[in-house]
Amino acid sequence: MPFARSSIAACALLACAASALASSHREAPFITTSPKVDGTDFYMFRSYEGVASGGGGGRSDYITLIANYQPLQSPYGGPNYFSLDPNALYEIHLDNNGDGREDLTFQFRFSNKLNGTALSIGSASVAVPLIQTGPVANVSDANLNLNETYSLSVVRGDRRKGAASAVAKADGSRVFEKPVDYIGSKTLGEPAAYEAYAQKHIHTIKVPGCPAGKDEGRVFVGQRQEGFAVNLGPVFDLVNAPAAVLLDPANKDAAGMGGKHVIQRANVTTLALEVHKDCLTAGSDPVIGGWTTASMRQARLLNGKPAAGHQTAEKAGGAWVQVSRLGNPLVNELVIGLPDKDKFNASSPRDDAQFLNYVTNPTLPALLGVVLANNPAAVAPTNLPRTDLATVFLTGIAGVNKPTTAAPSEVLRLNTAVAAVPAAEQNRLGVAGEVLRVGGPANLAQARDLAGFPNGRRPKDDVVDIALVAMVGGLCVINGDGNALGLNGVPGVPALTSACKPSSVPLGAGAANIHDAVDQATVPFLTRFPYLNTPNSGSAAY
Repeated sequence: MPFARSSIAACALLACAASALASSHREAPFITTSPKVDGTDFYMFRSYEGVASGGGGGRSDYITLIANYQPLQSPYGGPNYFSLDPNALYEIHLDNNGDGREDLTFQFRFSNKLNGTALSIGSASVAVPLIQTGPVANVSDANLNLNETYSLSVVRGDRRKGAASAVAKADGSRVFEKPVDYIGSKTLGEPAAYEAYAQKHIHTIKVPGCPAGKDEGRVFVGQRQEGFAVNLGPVFDLVNAPAAVLLDPANKDAAGMGGKHVIQRANVTTLALEVHKDCLTAGSDPVIGGWTTASMRQARLLNGKPAAGHQTAEKAGGAWVQVSRLGNPLVNELVIGLPDKDKFNASSPRDDAQFLNYVTNPTLPALLGVVLANNPAAVAPTNLPRTDLATVFLTGIAGVNKPTTAAPSEVLRLNTAVAAVPAAEQNRLGVAGEVLRVGGPANLAQARDLAGFPNGRRPKDDVVDIALVAMVGGLCVINGDGNALGLNGVPGVPALTSACKPSSVPLGAGAANIHDAVDQATVPFLTRFPYLNTPNSGSAAY
């Protein structure tokens, strides 16, 4: 599916309607009570490990899927740190025919084994209070008192009724080891030593049902540094940042924006998969849609007198109940209204018509008008319903990441036919920044990076800035008076029409200048799988 020139122009001011201001942390009332199953970020992109300048080579035939859970982990969170929940089901879903239903689901289940390490104290054998008894450097190290492992399955069809097959390591084992969190330098060494230890937990896998010769992949589950750049505190304090920073393009350089990257001081737990692209697509359509979920058992019985062991105070049972959902970042925080946040987390993409009003009549632009100019009309576009946002949010952009058939649904969409780009050549604004870099769509032949957000999402992509531009009407500025990009309606939803044109955008050309005062490009990342950076040490000074 080639990139149409007009569609690339649209991407110059493009982002998902739901992607704004921050990652998906603590986004709904119920999920704040269960942080172990709180999905925080979802990335999906052509792997760029070892890719040569100009594209090709390395791992470029593979797709990397990264699902993050358990947000804002304090590195010094001992003595139990941040194991995942053995009573939960963590899933990555893929739709490869555009109907808003999962066609493949990768399921992760965790097991935490307490080894019962004890010391002889006088005449007694006494259990130790820590999860480690000495330095740790190896898989299933003898000094670990708690070992985390997991199983991985792939389900084809409905995630509960489809055909499930166990994924195995290259040696046939179905038990995958997870590294212990970065307790500190005395236990696990300096960052380079911890990273070497973590890399021992990158497992080569065989994925059942994939085409012959394309069934090998990789998996890693472990703690990583939070990778999302956002001015977190001020943003949620009614966008408490100077309007001059938010609206003045002269302040867009990293040194002058004044935002704080406080979130990079925290860690997160990453579930990362790398699977051949031909294993994920169906037929001739290269576009896939992805999202993550977490589910818990319907019933929980608490024991006031738990037995000795690990996590024995809870007995869970009953059907799986979905409590977390994430496709594009920040749908639930800043698009879905407070009464429906738990409902959205429990919903499926195929049922997203029920949330349509939140997209077509968004409140965020009006709120931005209040906090930036004390006037909602100063910022909020007037083309209601917002067909520009609904197109991006529900169907994808024709010629960019819209599948041949597109049932309206909120998922992160990736055109797997677009070549991967080396990390050093990636534009932090993805397709949008690349079009701007070459001076517009007329010079598109000079572009070198068409593999970023909104065509999937890479760690370096600054979805915040792109999304803010879209929310304040940037797409309508490009659409022009002649509806050049077809944004006056939504494909597949004929009842939705609007006048998406420059005169409907109060900020005019200035809609391209808004940003959140921090720069995603300043965040350190790895250039290889699993791409997210070494976690912060629990013993580091802060």
